[in-house]
Amino acid sequence: MMNSERTAYRIQGARVIDPFRNFDGVTDVWVKDGRIAGQPEPDAEVVNGDGLWLVPRLLDMHVHFRDPGLEYKEDLESGSKAAAAGGFTAVCTMPNTQPVIDIPSLVQWQIERSRQLGLVRIWPIGAITKGEAGRELAEMYQMAQAGAVGFSDDGHPVADSRLMRAALSYSAAVGKPIIQHAEDSRLALGGVMHEGAVSQQMGLGGIPAEAESVMVWRDVELAGLTQGILHVAHISSPGSLEALRYARNRGLRVTAEIAPHHLFLTDEAVREWNYSPLTKVNPPLRPAQVQQALIDAVRSGLVGVLASDHAPHHADEKAAPYDEAPFGISGLETFLGSVITLFLGQGLLSPLELFAKITSGPHDVLRVAYGGLVPGQEADLTLIDPRVQWTVDPRTFYSKGRNTPLEGSRLTGRAVATMVGGRFTMRDQEVLG
Repeated sequence: MMNSERTAYRIQGARVIDPFRNFDGVTDVWVKDGRIAGQPEPDAEVVNGDGLWLVPRLLDMHVHFRDPGLEYKEDLESGSKAAAAGGFTAVCTMPNTQPVIDIPSLVQWQIERSRQLGLVRIWPIGAITKGEAGRELAEMYQMAQAGAVGFSDDGHPVADSRLMRAALSYSAAVGKPIIQHAEDSRLALGGVMHEGAVSQQMGLGGIPAEAESVMVWRDVELAGLTQGILHVAHISSPGSLEALRYARNRGLRVTAEIAPHHLFLTDEAVREWNYSPLTKVNPPLRPAQVQQALIDAVRSGLVGVLASDHAPHHADEKAAPYDEAPFGISGLETFLGSVITLFLGQGLLSPLELFAKITSGPHDVLRVAYGGLVPGQEADLTLIDPRVQWTVDPRTFYSKGRNTPLEGSRLTGRAVATMVGGRFTMRDQEVLG
């Protein structure tokens, strides 16, 4: 993937946490010619890993890089820099760009552009329907052949049940998941935050949790009908978790992801931030009891993927009144700190369990093979300082999107180096290349 000269490295003394092999222990890792080496290299540069964790192939399977067409919010270069700074070696880009990624040539363009940039592996998600208009299936087979790893109309749920049935049937044939933005748009119409006590007290239009769960239940039944491959994006409601549990008990190919902001924040943040649209996200932040149910779902393994739903916006857009501002939180550069602070800081998961949600878990959902830190595998890895404490300052983001309600939060744990294809793309919080 990388277009610059590769060098041999010996990463010495790091704690290797490799969910692909279920391995957790201190060992040296050798890299040569872009791959994990099986034996020492005499001329290797020694990288001191004392006190650091080394994790292979961190993958965020849900990001919005806005390119083509909305580059003022984010483009492939700024998004790739944000990913590298956050410790990610691969990301899946959602197709709701302008034009929509619904043809093979646009899939190929994103992949080729990522190779030119040499910062992160970009695996495009193609649209389910042409133009994400929900009327006609897009060229799913051709996009899969071009490199699309899944299909989604993210931001626009596939409302037509007959069309969703066809898409799920197609997913079984091409072996790629349908990633659904689960929402009944009519139930959610006019809502800007979770429907409940806080929305009523603040006088803001509410989105009931059922707007998500009724769509998840429908899609689970369709997955059973078609034997298709369904992945529910940014799941956030108790009813949706029940549907997911039902699907698992039936042996259906249904998975889901949760975004860190739904685990780290509640709808009280809207009040605490005094109506700031930085807290406006879809699905909306939920109450504390729902937040706890989501955390429990991650801990139990019911939900096997954590994904950022990185949604950058221009500052002027997020400065609009709450009702008018766009949904979305910029999440790539705060991802690791937030999940390490929550799950490891409170002893809710082991490091191996946590990192499985960002490595082997999404690889399994996308059916992408990767063996971890074994000789011959591509050297995609991240060095993490699990003890460093830092304060979120959006002014330092590489992303064009500074829209985060975590501003000022004190987090523990941060990526200190990112390597893709045997080449460092970030060291000491500086993106290289």
